[in-house]
Amino acid sequence: MQPVFWHWLIAGVVLIGAEAMVPGTYLLWPGIAAFLTGMVAYMAPGLGWEIHAVIFAALTVVAAVAGRKLYSRLKEPASQAPLLNRRAAQLVGTIHTLDTPILDGYGRMKLGDTTWKVCGPDLPTGARVTVVGADGIVLKVEAAS
Repeated sequence: MQPVFWHWLIAGVVLIGAEAMVPGTYLLWPGIAAFLTGMVAYMAPGLGWEIHAVIFAALTVVAAVAGRKLYSRLKEPASQAPLLNRRAAQLVGTIHTLDTPILDGYGRMKLGDTTWKVCGPDLPTGARVTVVGADGIVLKVEAAS
């Protein structure tokens, strides 16, 4: 039996409907491709099943690639304040004074109402340091020049 356009439309609806029941987006792209193949089959009724299969395969790949690009743009939109909730990253490049000495590579420094653990070269209390990075909640510091 030669597939007609409504076979493809039904397949598209079934695949897109099944997408709601499975995790991920694995059935969405073939569902869209099946629906589009049904539209092509409706507009060109004389095509054989082999051509339908090639069109379906090509449209599945195109839909998957286009969907992946779309999701990558939507996944992490550009922020106007990328460091808003990254307090340690906001401190990089700033100069401060040590509250305690850095001994064996570690010390403490008070900034505002927060005391930060710092790592860097051994320095005495009161030394001026520049924050050069952060490793989690530990600030990496160097002697200020």
